Amino acid sequence: MMTFSLPAGNVQAVLYGARLSRRSDALRNRTAIIEAASAVLGGPGSSRPIPEIARRAGIGQATLYRHFPDRNTLIVAVIEHHLAQVRDAAAACTDLRPLLREVLHAQIAMRPLVLLAERLAAPERRRIEQHLVTAFAEPLRHAQQQGLIRADLTPADLLLLFTMVRSAAESAGDAVAAADRSIDLLLHGIAPAGSFGLQDRH
Repeated sequence: MMTFSLPAGNVQAVLYGARLSRRSDALRNRTAIIEAASAVLGGPGSSRPIPEIARRAGIGQATLYRHFPDRNTLIVAVIEHHLAQVRDAAAACTDLRPLLREVLHAQIAMRPLVLLAERLAAPERRRIEQHLVTAFAEPLRHAQQQGLIRADLTPADLLLLFTMVRSAAESAGDAVAAADRSIDLLLHGIAPAGSFGLQDRH
């Protein structure tokens, strides 16, 4: 009976390559799940979100649950994905106002996801809020040094802006129009006295 064997070094290389392949597949699946979940959870309500997320990600539900054992874990991962995008945009930001406008609009466009975030446990909500405040801290400081934003505004105050815009949109018949108007008014309100922030729509 003929047998084959590989040198020990080759065996290790094969095993290492297999592990790398599995890690690459796992990372690709995780990314696909988060992107699909962002679209499903941030869009119009689905009666069966998990099967729809798995379908869009091109995986089975068992694979989805291996990455995210429950719905809250998936929701947090999606929110962290968006927070990472905000952090990256903030790090490259030269003017806080257009970025703030974009993020304020995004929370209205993804209201279903925002509502899910509000139902998370209090410690998780506070952690998410702190990450958001931290992301805006440096762009805010830079904008204040440039005289673009009133000097007494703090990073924590930005959470109030998000709440105000969300409340305006939720109480109006036309959520988009109400969000547009409230964002204009708020950006005008945080501009230094004597500036023309209301007309400055970037």
